[in-house]
Amino acid sequence: MSRTLVSFDIDGTLECGQPPGVVSIALIKTAQQLGYLVGSCSDRPLAYQEALWRALGIAVDFTVLKHRLGELKARFAAGAYYHVGDAEADARYASDAGFSFLKADAAAHAAWAAELFGASS
Repeated sequence: MSRTLVSFDIDGTLECGQPPGVVSIALIKTAQQLGYLVGSCSDRPLAYQEALWRALGIAVDFTVLKHRLGELKARFAAGAYYHVGDAEADARYASDAGFSFLKADAAAHAAWAAELFGASS
């Protein structure tokens, strides 16, 4: 079975972002339990991203700056690549890197969370 890689923006996307977003930390844990490769792709420095995941007690597979999202394809072989974010910049970086973009707003989130993760959180 091929793996799925899911990259999450932080601010405006994750519930712990600034501002908070619609994606719960429970959803990240569900993705990991499903065997997905999970991490963050943000404008935030790598040290900030790593500290955030440590504070949440989550061992992610990667942290990357947004403009380097495409490098994940060289690092990780996967059958599907997704980037979850709230802004047009997220959509652009995802498209440029060959990732499917998942919008982190309430309406879109309900659909893709159920489809990808079997969850509504």
